[in-house]
Amino acid sequence: MDKFTTKQIRNVALVGHSSSGKTSLVEAMLYLTKATDRLGTPADGNTVCDFDDEEIKRGLSISTAIAPIYWKNAKINILDVPGYLDFVGEVCQAMRVADAAMIVVDGKSGVQVGTELAWRQAEEAGIPRAFYINKSDDPEARFPRVFESLRDEFGVAVCPILIPMVEGEKVIGFLNLINMKSLSYDAKGNPSEAPIPGEFQGVAEEYRDMLLESIAQTSDDLMEKYFAGEEITYEEAVAAVHEGIVTGSLVPVYCGSATKFWGIRMLMDQLADSFPAPSAKKNEKIVKGDEIAEVPIDPAGKPALFVFKTISDPFVGKMSFFKVMNGEINNTMTLKNQNSGQVEKLAHLYVMTGKKQTEVDSLSCGDIGMMSKLANTNTNDTLSADDSLKYSPIVFPESFLQKAVVPKAKGDEDKISTGIAKLLEEDRTIRYENNAETNQMLISGQGDIHLDVIVSKLKNRFGTSVELTKPKVAYRETIKKMVDVEGKHKKQTGGSGQYGHVKMRFSHGDEPGLTFTVSVVGGTVPKNFNPAVEKGILEAMEHGVLAGFPVVNLKADLYDGSYHPVDSNEISFKLAAKLAYKEGLPKANPVILEPIGKLKVWVPDSMIGDIIGGVSKVRGTVLGMTATSRKGEQLVEAEVPMAEMTDYPITLRAITQGMGRFTLEFDRYEEAPAEVAAKIIAEAKAEAED
Repeated sequence: MDKFTTKQIRNVALVGHSSSGKTSLVEAMLYLTKATDRLGTPADGNTVCDFDDEEIKRGLSISTAIAPIYWKNAKINILDVPGYLDFVGEVCQAMRVADAAMIVVDGKSGVQVGTELAWRQAEEAGIPRAFYINKSDDPEARFPRVFESLRDEFGVAVCPILIPMVEGEKVIGFLNLINMKSLSYDAKGNPSEAPIPGEFQGVAEEYRDMLLESIAQTSDDLMEKYFAGEEITYEEAVAAVHEGIVTGSLVPVYCGSATKFWGIRMLMDQLADSFPAPSAKKNEKIVKGDEIAEVPIDPAGKPALFVFKTISDPFVGKMSFFKVMNGEINNTMTLKNQNSGQVEKLAHLYVMTGKKQTEVDSLSCGDIGMMSKLANTNTNDTLSADDSLKYSPIVFPESFLQKAVVPKAKGDEDKISTGIAKLLEEDRTIRYENNAETNQMLISGQGDIHLDVIVSKLKNRFGTSVELTKPKVAYRETIKKMVDVEGKHKKQTGGSGQYGHVKMRFSHGDEPGLTFTVSVVGGTVPKNFNPAVEKGILEAMEHGVLAGFPVVNLKADLYDGSYHPVDSNEISFKLAAKLAYKEGLPKANPVILEPIGKLKVWVPDSMIGDIIGGVSKVRGTVLGMTATSRKGEQLVEAEVPMAEMTDYPITLRAITQGMGRFTLEFDRYEEAPAEVAAKIIAEAKAEAED
């Protein structure tokens, strides 16, 4: 394989709404560059980028795949990113190492939620954007409507480069607005160039003027020429498009059909000629203490790489995908992991095309590769020859859709934990905990499809079948009234017996746990038995008297009792304290406490009413609303019972079509309403009987 310099490399993330045709677009590029000899389709499960069993089964991308395209003496690393919202972690990984984003839009559906999210994610990553309007061959595709919606949504920086020629409702070719030529395609997708037909001259001029308007924004000289009515030459237009893409001041729009190869060659021309090389942004973000700083990118500097993705392959082992951030790396180097402090030998370097591995000796700054079996290296790690260099990590969204993992076979707990540990390495949006209080293994994901994929991977990769059920809620109990009770433990079995007698006063305490006091007068209970009494109450508090939940905010005062000089001992007084607890708490107006969380929801203005209504339905209280820095977005803050929020990620997605996002954090415990408490107690009793 030829070696490519930094200037020849392009790293482009293909993003957009699910089913817009991203994977098909990669297939077309690979086929036209003769990297493959057949054109795969997601429906047939034979594409280069959707090679995982889960992707083939579901007919959608689950993981970001890499496919290098070799075109016009350039190496274009395409990152084929899932469009489904559950796999947003893959988008975060791709955006961290991409140098530009190509947002694929369905020519029939137009701007969708995934389009807007992709724009936002690329904007936050600070990388240039472009649009490819796909499926132009669909009879229902409407380029003018889709283009207009793109401009309305994203501004006049959005400019047309390649537009369709439509006769009736059929696309018969395309207009290249840079060189003002027409392109037509034969049945095999081979293009031929010709002058623009007279009947399309008007539409060409109309869209050409939009292009020039956008181009004029890139420099003062071009702005003057545009407003003076002077012609902007072909050379000036090409240079302006290149400069505008690199700086992000232009967002070019291309169109075509991936399945018919329409517009694909021109798109690859543009990627090779006009899209930025990895060194174009000059600097790279690093972590310096608690701050984020920047360092210059130096293709001839000290070698450094950043691991942006990990896969636990059952056959290959751990696969670490990386971008060379500085200098050049080769297979004889030894670099230090700046996160773990371990030293790693770079024995084998690979370039990936889907799942196909091609070994190489070296990779230049900006290139993307893979190494296997780096035992001490994980996602977000920096391997570098410079000890002061640690690249800024990928920030993954938190997952709030939580389910309990129940093994279908007894004794599979260890296999499940091992499997999930491997999946956690490759998917940083998964959360896992073994909750000792509820005695459940809990897993959290971005959505129901995400969790379903995790279950399938546990079965297929690690041979363990599980079911997902609703997680138990960690309720608490407390008391509201003061009571005086006594507990007496007396046992005589021959020889020395057992005797413990306490009189206690229970009430609601200010501290979260047990507030234990002693007001015994006259030595009726010797001081050396006080710790045993306290221990007895603490053990008893693990199970409340209503539904068996732990008791909190309990004050217990030992004020009297009696003892036997021979038969009294610590165990006797511990048991006596427990008897007093069991006698007293049912009389002290015990109540159920439920966890209350602080909810923050970010949504478009138009959806505020639905969000507020949804909070009310789950017994929540809206605390306030504030406008955010994003145009047309509001932040709603509320307090909600945690028990009602189990399926909120699915509910919010349904309400906002995926545009909303939220966080939920435990805040405090609060008394549950009587009808809710009654239901909790009934369920606890039914479970105990089972």
